[in-house]
Amino acid sequence: MDLILRECVLSWLADNVSARRLQHILGVEQMCIELARCHQVNEQQAAVAGLMHDLAKFFPASRLLEMAQAEGMIIDSICATHPHLLHAEVGAIVAREEFGISDENILAAISNHTLGSPEMSRLSCIVFVADALEPNRGNTPELAAMRQVARENLYKSVRQTCEYSLRYLINNNKIIHPRTILTRNWALAIANQKKSKVTGHTSPRSEFEGQPLTNEAEQVA
Repeated sequence: MDLILRECVLSWLADNVSARRLQHILGVEQMCIELARCHQVNEQQAAVAGLMHDLAKFFPASRLLEMAQAEGMIIDSICATHPHLLHAEVGAIVAREEFGISDENILAAISNHTLGSPEMSRLSCIVFVADALEPNRGNTPELAAMRQVARENLYKSVRQTCEYSLRYLINNNKIIHPRTILTRNWALAIANQKKSKVTGHTSPRSEFEGQPLTNEAEQVA
């Protein structure tokens, strides 16, 4: 990443997020770079998306809703009543307007980092996973195992990350956005397809395979 741009983003973040959140963001940035190397994804794109993924994390609900509406986004009933879920999409707006980011792949990765999205790019998968698994999230045996999977099997990691988030939300009686479930099912289908190609065995056809899935539907983010 351009060093001048990175310094500008860090200066902006220092004024707009907490010190603890900034440490999380830096952890995501570094894990995005690491995973990009593992999965042959552009490291510069991964670094930019990781550093900018939480630009709107501390925006008040009214500002999130206002910016989303001004952008013409379709705001479903869950996001309307839980506007913090919009911080990912609004963060992409900030990246574009404040820092001149025009790369649609980077902007999509920022937008998808909280809820995920079926059919999302490998860059989006990397930011989605890194947001949940960066080192500041903890050092439990479960997280260590999930980080190893992230290095080896990106789509399996997306599925595990969705399930990790869903367990947290269920155990804490929190709202679940259906997009996370759609993302989990999509990643499961992709991982199973890849596994079948490696083993030479075919598995029963999933209802999610071979057809596009709609993008309807903290969390961990």
